[in-house]
Amino acid sequence: MRTRAAHRQRRGERTKMAAAEGGGARPDTAVQRAELRALLATALRPGEAWYLVDISWFKQWKKFVGFDSWDTFGVGDPSLFPGPVDNSGLFSDAETQSLKEHLIDELDYVLVPTEAWNKLVAWYGCIDGQQPIVRKVVEYGLFVKHCKVEVYLLELKLCESSDPDNVISCHFSKADTVATIEKEMRKLFNIPAEKETRLWNRYMSNTFEQLSKPDSTVQDAGLYHGQIVLIEVKNDDDTWPRQHLLAKGSGFVCNSYNCGDSASLSQPGLCGLSNLGNTCFMNSALQCLSNTPPLTDYFLEDKYEAEINQNNPLGMRGEIAEAYAELIKQIWSGRQSHVAPRMFKTQVGRFAPQFSGYQQQDSQELLAFLLDGLHEDLNRVKKKPYLELKDANGRPDSVVAKEAWENHRLRNDSIIVDIFHGLFKSTLVCPKCSKVSVTFDPFCYLTLPLPLRRDRLMEVTLVYADPQRRPVQYRVVVPMMGAISDLCESLSKISGVPAENMVVTDVYNHRFHKIFQMDEGLNHIMPKDDIFVYEVCKPSEDGSEYVTLSVYFREKTMRQSSNTSGTVLFGQPLLISVPKHKLTVDHLYVVVLEQISRYVKLPLAEEQSTPCSDKGTCNGSSGVAEGDIEEMDHQDGGQEGKEKLSEIECHSDGCMQVESTRDLQPCKKQHFTFSLVNSYGTSEINSIVEGKILKLNAFSTLAIDWDSDTRRLLFDEQEAQAFEKHSSLLQPQKKKAVVALRDCIELFTTMETLGEHDPWYCPNCKKHQQATKKFDLWSLPKILVVHLKRFSYSRYWRDKLDTVVEFPIRGLNMSEFVCDPRRGSYIYDLIAVSNHYGAMGVGHYTAYAKNKVNDKWYYFDDSSVSVASEDQIVTKAAYVLFYQRRNSEEHLAPSPPQEECDGMDTN
Repeated sequence: MRTRAAHRQRRGERTKMAAAEGGGARPDTAVQRAELRALLATALRPGEAWYLVDISWFKQWKKFVGFDSWDTFGVGDPSLFPGPVDNSGLFSDAETQSLKEHLIDELDYVLVPTEAWNKLVAWYGCIDGQQPIVRKVVEYGLFVKHCKVEVYLLELKLCESSDPDNVISCHFSKADTVATIEKEMRKLFNIPAEKETRLWNRYMSNTFEQLSKPDSTVQDAGLYHGQIVLIEVKNDDDTWPRQHLLAKGSGFVCNSYNCGDSASLSQPGLCGLSNLGNTCFMNSALQCLSNTPPLTDYFLEDKYEAEINQNNPLGMRGEIAEAYAELIKQIWSGRQSHVAPRMFKTQVGRFAPQFSGYQQQDSQELLAFLLDGLHEDLNRVKKKPYLELKDANGRPDSVVAKEAWENHRLRNDSIIVDIFHGLFKSTLVCPKCSKVSVTFDPFCYLTLPLPLRRDRLMEVTLVYADPQRRPVQYRVVVPMMGAISDLCESLSKISGVPAENMVVTDVYNHRFHKIFQMDEGLNHIMPKDDIFVYEVCKPSEDGSEYVTLSVYFREKTMRQSSNTSGTVLFGQPLLISVPKHKLTVDHLYVVVLEQISRYVKLPLAEEQSTPCSDKGTCNGSSGVAEGDIEEMDHQDGGQEGKEKLSEIECHSDGCMQVESTRDLQPCKKQHFTFSLVNSYGTSEINSIVEGKILKLNAFSTLAIDWDSDTRRLLFDEQEAQAFEKHSSLLQPQKKKAVVALRDCIELFTTMETLGEHDPWYCPNCKKHQQATKKFDLWSLPKILVVHLKRFSYSRYWRDKLDTVVEFPIRGLNMSEFVCDPRRGSYIYDLIAVSNHYGAMGVGHYTAYAKNKVNDKWYYFDDSSVSVASEDQIVTKAAYVLFYQRRNSEEHLAPSPPQEECDGMDTN
């Protein structure tokens, strides 16, 4: 077994790094700051090139030049020199330099325009052998034009119709046209210009669709990642080869909703939806809506035709409604086992650019867009009147609710409002003057919070001070909103190492990406981070002052391109503590040699050689001056904070004494040399002078440089990466708490105090106040859509809550939560569930739904449909629930009976 860090180490060893700082003459930091600030504000324009820069390097640069607003004086920190631009953290493979999947803008990388990239490279240089990551700006949308940088290009698999097994992969922009693909294919397959051709895409094993519009873009043609595209060359007798296949019944069609087996009959509604490339989120939402009886009946009975509103400025000219109607008719025709919702997806992408690509999206967000789009396309109100909002001002709730509902229906009147809309009651109370504000607002779905976990599990690796002990991986329980000190206390209890002797680090690509202070929040640590906790002991018998140093391993290599030397980081970085009065190269050599003795095996004769005294006779300039030292990028505090860790004393019997018997250096050739480097290990700050006391600060970074032969002979890679697993990793985890749906509803209707960044303007006090706010349910719709808020976002944290929520399949009684005194009985039965499996931003969507014809449950997984049982439905994957109200008792709405459900005004 290897940790992710070990995998990164092996991968990172292939990334060449420039030892020199690189770059040309740099202007001062104020000029850099001003020039980049202006360039980063540049608007995106179609066709222009933008560059990706690793967020870690860019943050270090920002601190170096004082870019952020919190740097009041704008002077930056000269000790944080970032070195050459380094994008190695964005690559899944250092050799091919292919991008990792699912990178997120502003979290993993930043985008800079061409001029900004050129300036950064001119000032700082670039890692040796690393190619720039350049991408084009493309335009999405039909009416609302939306530009974005196309970080991930689309891979198409190209082949000739006559030789479908000879497939060549090619990457295209979504803005490229079908004509561009044809031109490329002619070149790849040596097709003469005079030969007539036509293109086909294959989206199922034996189903093809002609790409007949040369000026259609890749996006509009509905091509997806991995799509097979064939080119067909016309015969000399003016016939097409495919005509013979069509005569034999092959599935070559021009209908975007065609299915491979159109002759067979199936149960209406039991029709899968082909995955067009990360479109499972759309398929899941569509299957839930398709199995919502009142909405599907409305479309199957063509009632929508008379109500299409083509002139609504908030609508989509009726095109979303028509595309949805066509798809529903295909699904419920009973003639097909699965269809490809290609035209529907294209229409959605035209009006909602965020859904136009082929990256994973959120089924609930698509559902919200679709319900809103259908509502506006089918709004019976042709001209919306202007209405003034009125506060309750002491009037009875029933009067205010009726007024709010009627006003809503004057502007919003559609099948969506009839079926899906309900009414919230919102109560705000001023903490100063006790002013009460009551409003009633329409809603289309309920977003319910899940009770948050109070703690989280973290896996960390403890690196002991004893150099002969292998690192040990532990699983610890820490408070969800705790601090680094909580992590150390928890680890101390099961490891026996005193918490005050621990330094918590994030190790990435053989270097310290971050070294944490004890008071930093654990929310800075994400699940994917490799956290190493170092036991750092500093004896204090003689009262000496100790300094803690970061040590990186580097291999000196020869660059083939320029015949000059470079360096490659490898191995696990070290943290060592050394008395300030012994900060000499000779003493550091002995200390480091002891620390790595478990996996660096010296020849036996050398180990037994007689040590000679530290003469300190090397000539040269005086030692490194104070202030020239590179500090780690996390060191934002003053010197007091930086030196804090050097004051730690040793409280553990197992601590390795740095003052060892090997304090004297053997009179042998040294196996490595020292360099003072930046925190990335890529740029040398100053030369190390032998024989002098080095003036190094806390967390200065040293590199120990090895030549390739010495590393190969002495460095035991396998032992260096070896670690042990503590029993805490093997213990069964506690069964996750089960939450009832009513717990989520109660949490939603609980009174809360508004945050300081989200105050309410009190009309009495004439100022913003942190009021108390309470939501209640006044009326509920025929179809109640419940969105379980499983995804949480913060500046540092993006997480999915996989709590199991127990929800009833039938008989959900919502009556007690409805505060309208004239309410009837609100009893609901489940009809559909949208599921999400996996982590946030990735994973897979499916659906469970109850067929309205035979009342049986089915599982929809893209093009596959299978029978399901009720006991399969309640899982931790349940994300959006669809409930249908029983008709045994009519609902008493705040307005006429036929208008019992309400909606959300999109104005």
